[in-house]
Amino acid sequence: MASARRGRGGGGANGVIRPRPRDRGDAAGGGGSMAGRVAVLAFCVAGIWSAYIYQGVLQETLSTKRFGPEARRFEHLAFLNFAQNVMCFVWSFIMIKLWSGGSSSTGRAPLWKYWGVSVTNTIGPTMGIEALKYISYPAQVLAKSSKMIPVMLMGTLLYGVKYTFPEYLCTFLVAGGVSSFALLKTSSKTIKKLANPNAPLGYALCFLNLAFDGYTNSTQDLIKSRFPKTNPWDIMLGMNLWGTIYNALIMFVAPLLFSNWPYANGFEAVKFCQENPEVAWDIFLFCLCGAVGQNFIFLTISRFGSLTNTTITTTRKFMSIVVSSVISGNPLSLKQWGSVVMVFSGLSIQIFLKWKKKKGREHKE
Repeated sequence: MASARRGRGGGGANGVIRPRPRDRGDAAGGGGSMAGRVAVLAFCVAGIWSAYIYQGVLQETLSTKRFGPEARRFEHLAFLNFAQNVMCFVWSFIMIKLWSGGSSSTGRAPLWKYWGVSVTNTIGPTMGIEALKYISYPAQVLAKSSKMIPVMLMGTLLYGVKYTFPEYLCTFLVAGGVSSFALLKTSSKTIKKLANPNAPLGYALCFLNLAFDGYTNSTQDLIKSRFPKTNPWDIMLGMNLWGTIYNALIMFVAPLLFSNWPYANGFEAVKFCQENPEVAWDIFLFCLCGAVGQNFIFLTISRFGSLTNTTITTTRKFMSIVVSSVISGNPLSLKQWGSVVMVFSGLSIQIFLKWKKKKGREHKE
């Protein structure tokens, strides 16, 4: 979800992969004057930050706030994933009709190619959202920022990949920051907001989310390589079509077949929205932010490259934690802020290393 692999320019709840920059000129910001490129970059930063920071606020509100005269919680957080699938399916369909309606389907992946990878793309983001019942939003953001940890572990243990000392340093900072944040005492004010405080379960769900995302992203890349004319909107359409189908089966068909269905119930979620219209409005805005934010990610990558996009989305995550702490009332201790700084220091070093490698390749060319 939001991320979706929003921070990477694809995957997540939206089921999108990274569009490639058209050429080196695009990766540097495209043609035109310097002032024009700066203006476009500022526009992209503002778009990504505003869309995803506000989406985070809405996500936190829906997971912690009590609604109506009976002060009930919205327990069906997995419904957000279903709603996001529907919104992104409609959005991508409109974008395809507007921008590539007349183009040939030759060389583009057929919709049935996405049925398998959409299973993990349905399960993963749902786990990330459900984690908010057990841990705070800042904790979730930090945990989901540590995707380099399972990547390096699997690379080292399964494939014997050798990493450099700076890469290990990045992982140590991120792992140390997330671990120390998890071990430090959470404020009583934050704990009271959670539906069922359970840090081990919450973090476990986040890391499972990362594992499923890893498979989803690699499979999307494989589809893209086999069907090179497939564009990001095609992938977004296919992933969210199957995601909508799977979530509809889970949330609306299964409850009819099993009287004691333990998972999120779509009928109860819809009823809750009817009784509390503000919830329905928040869900709509949550989904709209995800779809609009994806537009800005596509624009950023096509004009400035994936490294610039990673930098923007990483700083956005840090700002989301600041906003959650200041606006949403999740106070962090000085030690917890130290953990946050550790994580984003590691991520910043990782971005610098990628930039250095990119410059090295360009110099050789």
